[in-house]
Amino acid sequence: MDYFTTTSNAAKRATDCVIVGVYERGKLSAGARDIDVASNGELRRLVKSGDLSSKPGRCILLTNLAGVKATRVAVVGLGKSGELSTRTFCRAVAAAIASVSESKCSDVLNTLTLEAVGDASVYYLARQTVQSIGDMLYRFTQMKSERKNSSMPLRKVGLSVASRGDASNATLGAEHGDAIVEGMSLAKDLGNLPPNVCTPTYLARAAQKLAKGNGKLTTRIINESDMKRLGMHSLLSVTAGTNEPAKLIVMQYRNGGKSKPIVLVGKGVTFDSGGISLKPGPAMDEMKYDMCGAAGVIGTMATVAALKLPVNLNVVVPAVENLPGSKATVPGDIVKSMSGQTIEILNTDAEGRLILCDALTYSRRFRPDTIIDVATLTGACVIALGHHHTGVMSYDDSLADEIVSAGVNASDRAWRLPLSDEYSEQLKSNFADFANVGGRDGGAITAGCFLGKFTDDLKWAHLDIAGTAWRSGQKKGATGRPVPLLSEFVLSRCNALP
Repeated sequence: MDYFTTTSNAAKRATDCVIVGVYERGKLSAGARDIDVASNGELRRLVKSGDLSSKPGRCILLTNLAGVKATRVAVVGLGKSGELSTRTFCRAVAAAIASVSESKCSDVLNTLTLEAVGDASVYYLARQTVQSIGDMLYRFTQMKSERKNSSMPLRKVGLSVASRGDASNATLGAEHGDAIVEGMSLAKDLGNLPPNVCTPTYLARAAQKLAKGNGKLTTRIINESDMKRLGMHSLLSVTAGTNEPAKLIVMQYRNGGKSKPIVLVGKGVTFDSGGISLKPGPAMDEMKYDMCGAAGVIGTMATVAALKLPVNLNVVVPAVENLPGSKATVPGDIVKSMSGQTIEILNTDAEGRLILCDALTYSRRFRPDTIIDVATLTGACVIALGHHHTGVMSYDDSLADEIVSAGVNASDRAWRLPLSDEYSEQLKSNFADFANVGGRDGGAITAGCFLGKFTDDLKWAHLDIAGTAWRSGQKKGATGRPVPLLSEFVLSRCNALP
């Protein structure tokens, strides 16, 4: 995608589509005022007649306006003046793109970047423009017999800026946004693939493919025999019931000199039946999304590598299937983790923590500055936070605050949940060092406490993305979250933000 910035009048720019807005009570955005003047008050007449809506998410497409060089003008609702949020801004851009998505529109100009959107800078407005367009145009057609490309052939995105001094930051925001879209699209593709295609082996090959031709990125795959040698019996207990071999994917991006790496650990259960603790049938097909933690951290690596960020970043993905079988782990089994701690497995459907704990222990060898695990870990997190916020847990206040702040800036929001000894006590076992579940009460938190038992002396945080990694229903599909949040975190860490 190509990008350009302009300080020119919206009506004088020859483009396939220009995006402008209207607020409540007929107030026009800066770009809309330009269009209105050039068209002899056409927008104000349409507002007065009720043909233009200020409701967020609404869009009216106007064509061939007299005095306007743009072929199309997408007029989007912005709600109350002075209360334009980043969320409404993104909805407006998405609505405009949706309105022209079936056309042959190859370039657009977004004038909404001139508006006051909370505390967002022109950098973030440009970035959100590109991300919103990328998200709206994403299609998953890999498994269709006829792969018709129904998206418009968009090749150029314009960004209106108030002054030439804003141009460089807007361009940087667009470039970062484009790389984040690349990472999100990869994460979506991996998540949306069916489980008979996206197996642990497929996931490993995708990680290897990403490293091919990139001298700063390497991918190594650890097989089951090596896992046994390393003592990863907790991880291997999950994969015991399937013929699909488990893989431990280790990606290392080295571009930060001698600095300690950031390590991202992603849960990669390519299908979760629950094992012997079998899940109910309805919506079980969505358990292909139980590897979205893995998809998210691999997608983040794709973003970081595309931007050639000056950072050392490692990604560790334990990839498994969880199926029932004659050799499957059963409730009551006790296994020894790589850390040497023993675990009583009371529920084989609490499998994500069993693979993550060994991956976290393995990650110690990198002597990380920070380690963040990402997992579709618990239905309890969905009950607590719904599908809007990712759950954040950490014993480190500064790290938790940093992640939450990154989510706010990236419009990929997260909310901190507590961790304390009271919750950890629910994991007590009569027969092992601790159990893998602690009952229904505070289930998301006790899962975090379980992982915390393997992170002593580490600067660690846990992200539960069970409610945010995919959508159900008619619009079922992977969201690509939390690639924006993690990318923002890394961009901030390596001082790549303006």
